[in-house]
Amino acid sequence: MSSLSREDVAHLAGLARIDLSDAELDRMVGELSVILESVAKVQQAPIADVPPMSHPMPLTNVTRPDVVRPGLTPDEALSGAPERELGRFAVPRILDED
Repeated sequence: MSSLSREDVAHLAGLARIDLSDAELDRMVGELSVILESVAKVQQAPIADVPPMSHPMPLTNVTRPDVVRPGLTPDEALSGAPERELGRFAVPRILDED
């Protein structure tokens, strides 16, 4: 059985800025104790000879070669812009100077 107390759960809730009622605190003590016990069981698994992996299925990342290609010129990129200013897209101001 876990040594998690109601005060521990209240402290964790405070750190997470979660406001729990007394009934919720009492329920969470039991739920978090079950979680901690489950983690303890998993930590007892014999994994010394198990190689680490990122996915249970063998996957190959399909990527294209990173080759530099010519891009748009500034005029081409701004050709469809409704407004431009100093070689950039002009957009309406949404924030004040304050």
